[in-house]
Amino acid sequence: MKTYTITSTRFGYSGSRRSSTETGTLKELISHFSYTLEAGKSYESEKGNKKINLNPRGIKSLVQNLNKAKSNSSANGVSNTLYFETKQND
Repeated sequence: MKTYTITSTRFGYSGSRRSSTETGTLKELISHFSYTLEAGKSYESEKGNKKINLNPRGIKSLVQNLNKAKSNSSANGVSNTLYFETKQND
């Protein structure tokens, strides 16, 4: 099975950054980030929020849905956390 790495970077008010990475198969990563996806899904019906897919088919779709979910659940609609896929040589 192919493994992927997702890096999340949280930006602070003073310009500081904190990053963490999670590696696993697509199924493992969806399971790991399920709370973030479900939290974003719960706010998708509010005006201006995006639709969230809880079971994306690819890693790019997972990253897009994580970023949308964080924006949906943030107070002002702009998230201070960014998710992106880190390339690996498999």
